[in-house]
Amino acid sequence: MAKYVVNNSSIDTILGWIKAEEIAIPEIQRPFVWDSSKVRDLMDSLYQGYPVGYIITWRNPDTKLKDGTHSMGKKILIDGQQRITAMTAALLGEEVIGSDYKKKRVKIAFNPKEERFEVSNPAIQKDSEWISDISSFFKKGFDLFGFVGSYCHTNEIADQSAIGQIINNLLNIRYSNLGIIELSHELDIETVTEIFIRINSQGVVLSQADFAMSKIAVNETYNGVFIRKLIDYFCHLAKNPADFSSIQANDTEFTSTEYFNKIKWIKDHTDSLYIPDYSDLLRVAFTFKFFRGKLSNLVSLLSGRSFETREYKEEIAEESFNTLEEGVLSFINETNFKRYLMIVKSAGIINKSLIRSQNTLNFGYILYLLLRDKKLDQTVINRTVRKWLVLSMLTGRYSGSPESMFEYDVRRFNTAGDPEIYVKNTEEGELSDAFWNNILVTRLNTSVASSPYFHLFLMAQVKGSDRGFLSKEVEVRHLIEERGDIHYIFPKKYLQRNGYNNRGQYNQIANYTYTQQEINIAIKDQAPNIYMDAVMRQCNSTTTKKYGEISNLQILRKNLEENCIPEQILNMDFSNYEVFLEIRRTMMAQKIKNFYFSL
Repeated sequence: MAKYVVNNSSIDTILGWIKAEEIAIPEIQRPFVWDSSKVRDLMDSLYQGYPVGYIITWRNPDTKLKDGTHSMGKKILIDGQQRITAMTAALLGEEVIGSDYKKKRVKIAFNPKEERFEVSNPAIQKDSEWISDISSFFKKGFDLFGFVGSYCHTNEIADQSAIGQIINNLLNIRYSNLGIIELSHELDIETVTEIFIRINSQGVVLSQADFAMSKIAVNETYNGVFIRKLIDYFCHLAKNPADFSSIQANDTEFTSTEYFNKIKWIKDHTDSLYIPDYSDLLRVAFTFKFFRGKLSNLVSLLSGRSFETREYKEEIAEESFNTLEEGVLSFINETNFKRYLMIVKSAGIINKSLIRSQNTLNFGYILYLLLRDKKLDQTVINRTVRKWLVLSMLTGRYSGSPESMFEYDVRRFNTAGDPEIYVKNTEEGELSDAFWNNILVTRLNTSVASSPYFHLFLMAQVKGSDRGFLSKEVEVRHLIEERGDIHYIFPKKYLQRNGYNNRGQYNQIANYTYTQQEINIAIKDQAPNIYMDAVMRQCNSTTTKKYGEISNLQILRKNLEENCIPEQILNMDFSNYEVFLEIRRTMMAQKIKNFYFSL
């Protein structure tokens, strides 16, 4: 089977195909992102006759209709959108949509005397030697003879034929050839991706979500265009709500639909805990509704492929688009989204900094939507999702490629009579006594501050409303929200002075704790037994409190307990550092265990 065919066509022909919708530009989450200087350089390359690379199209398969006939699949432009858009903007004078979803003109100027291109600017527009916008040459009715005569007269040029030849060369840009690589519709995504990477000199990698978005965007029969925009605009507004008015002004066709009304709320949503991109949204909607993990399967289903017969049938494509739309609408539903975030926060995940794994958040939302779809009691949903989020972090369940594990878990949750029993069975297999007493303690032996295990400890503190180290009133929650200081219990400079010069030694997460900045400053680089002796003295006096506001021993002991700091700290110096770390890791692991089973 031939993987692809290579042809050459003129730029004029390709632009004509796009206007006739023979090639579809899917806008894979990509407004026009080139700056104007890149458009200028492209025009110069075309003028000089330099190669400007290939565009890559992927043929949609012909699908079998119910009456036995076949529908002809469009070609999808999967690489070359920026170049084609640049040509359309510069040569035809069409507006483009920028990354902020505002329409703009990209004007490229040309100096016939110097045969030089430049981005148009006010100075160029006032200079008679420059043509401030080359698109004027390509408009219907352009008078080459008249232009050359006028230009040469204004700029006192005697040799009109030379200028005429230069302008003619400029006009011939439209007849420059561009290579087209057309990929076979029979190729799987992995092969298409490999071909794309090998051909694309810029090394841009398209994900399976990109290909899925391509399939969605070119389908007009089953709402594909609107589904793509629903996904795209929701994700964009979640990140850039200020662009709402630009989208509203520049896409009136979509913004007048009920689809747009369903995502309006996201522009006023200021929580940054879970900001999905289009890949996240697709993955959640697909896995929730189809009980599959591989997005390559979604591409096949949207193409109408039968996994049994390997035929392409229109009814499969129709059903797949309808099911995907249901999943997308469930994802972007305001009630669903906000209730899920409330569950996430109730697990102690109050800030994006506490969870590195977007895959964990994605599966948590899949699980929430699935259980809600089953109409289970809200209390059961809350408990199950909350526990599963923390279990996933504890075990690194969705680290790396999550697709197989997503599919495994969603299918078992779907068939489980009681989801809490499935959680319990997983606990017994993966969170044994050996995990809590040995494995977790060992994993806490790390200097990586972004470790999920340190984050789990902080989540346990948030859940327990624990105070910061030596704080009487200020909770760890407040310190995280306001970016408080992470303090070294054994100060870094103190350890370095006493022989602990390796970062892996003094940066141990068992040596970290959250505290108020003023307490951190007061402690400086003192040994724990020194500054804790001062804390003890201030507990027994009415003098000004230098180290926080703790005023009695009972509150101090409670504070040490909440921060998993052994009371032996009162008498410890650098000679006890390794012992301290071992004790604290065990205490932290126990706190995380108690936290998990309290969910």
